[in-house]
Amino acid sequence: MNQRTPVRLPLALWAGVTALLLVAPTLVVIPLSFTERRSFSFPIEGWSLQWYERFFTDPRWYGALGTSIAVAIGAALVATVAGTLAAIALDRARLRYGWLIRALLLLPVVVPQIVAAVAIFGTYLGWGISGTPLGLLLAHIVLAIPFVVIPVSTALQSFDPTLERAAAVLGAGGWGRFWQVQLPLISPGVITGFVFAFVTSLDEVVIAYFLQTPTLRTLPVQMYSSVTVETDPTIAVASSLMLVFSTIVILLPRFFAARRRRLLKAKETP
Repeated sequence: MNQRTPVRLPLALWAGVTALLLVAPTLVVIPLSFTERRSFSFPIEGWSLQWYERFFTDPRWYGALGTSIAVAIGAALVATVAGTLAAIALDRARLRYGWLIRALLLLPVVVPQIVAAVAIFGTYLGWGISGTPLGLLLAHIVLAIPFVVIPVSTALQSFDPTLERAAAVLGAGGWGRFWQVQLPLISPGVITGFVFAFVTSLDEVVIAYFLQTPTLRTLPVQMYSSVTVETDPTIAVASSLMLVFSTIVILLPRFFAARRRRLLKAKETP
């Protein structure tokens, strides 16, 4: 332990400095949201909650926030189910061209979003769902599925199939084996996929910009529209809320996982 400490300390310091350099510019928006001036300057001169009041009283802002959260939850739920089933199917089927199917599922990550936005917009015009909540939801589901397939596929690689066969010997059916054996063991990957799908949908702006209407606008689109028209410190409020909310969503699963490990460790300790 003493031999590894001199190595761990510089690595920990380097990781801390790197994390600070990455996070510090983002954290600047939080104090900017409390400025009393209508322009951005740091450090701020004077503190005020007027921009928070404006955010939660202006229907353009809080309406966009509600739309973003509703679409992100719906897209994450559907993408988690679809992505999990797709990963399990690819793992079990052992198809000859399974790599091609997997590549197609991961294609939304590779294709530039502007290209995908133009293609989706043109397709939706023919389908008649451009500018509708359903169209926006479907687009975000397609965009989020790869972020579920990747962690679930990784979790399946460490899954021991003999456990499933043992459950079958004991009389468990296919559905029972999935719910009682496989799903609990790959649940960390499923939860990770849900979190990434939710955050991806919440932060997406390019496709949502193409599909927006005066009554259907997500918060990132509202932020982009606001910053291109005028200098409005309300955008700092929106950025702060998005930052805090996304951080909580990402850290909560880690908190519960750590708590679960402590409880299991406490049970194992005599």
